[in-house]
Amino acid sequence: MPIDPRPRRRSLLAAGAAGAAALLLTGCSQEEPTAAERRLASADERLRRAAARGGTALLARYDRTLAAHPDLAGRLEPLRADVARHVRAFGGTESGGPASPKPSGTPKASASPGGSPAPDASRGAGAGVPADPERALAVLANAERAAADALTRALDGAPPELARLLASVAAAGAVHVYLLTDGE
Repeated sequence: MPIDPRPRRRSLLAAGAAGAAALLLTGCSQEEPTAAERRLASADERLRRAAARGGTALLARYDRTLAAHPDLAGRLEPLRADVARHVRAFGGTESGGPASPKPSGTPKASASPGGSPAPDASRGAGAGVPADPERALAVLANAERAAADALTRALDGAPPELARLLASVAAAGAVHVYLLTDGE
């Protein structure tokens, strides 16, 4: 009878138990984070908050554009839902409340990704949105481009996990720019 070259179940279980014991022994000590680790965590949190704020401002711009041009909803709502997911990925929420993928009323005024204050939404649902739908899409595409550029600039010095998220969301923003300008 030939000998089976595969490992036996007992040897696999024994190896797994030994590995788990070693993992438990090394994971038991809880050291205080170093000053460098605290600085890195603080920088990470600042980058996440800034990215969430920029995304929230972009959501407000989408909301104003949708309010001014409801006929663009089929084209804009999927992009807005993506931006809402990005805000949540950075730990933020829409307008300070619970995040939802659809517009939920009049957005609050906030800063745009470029840093200038957004028009006061209390002046009207479509405040600051061009009357021409194509021009409104161009303005929205510029806001997406500015947000993606800001995320790309934030990559320098970001911790690896956050850098991957920033790069991914910046790439999604570039796709949104394409969809708002060329693609339909």
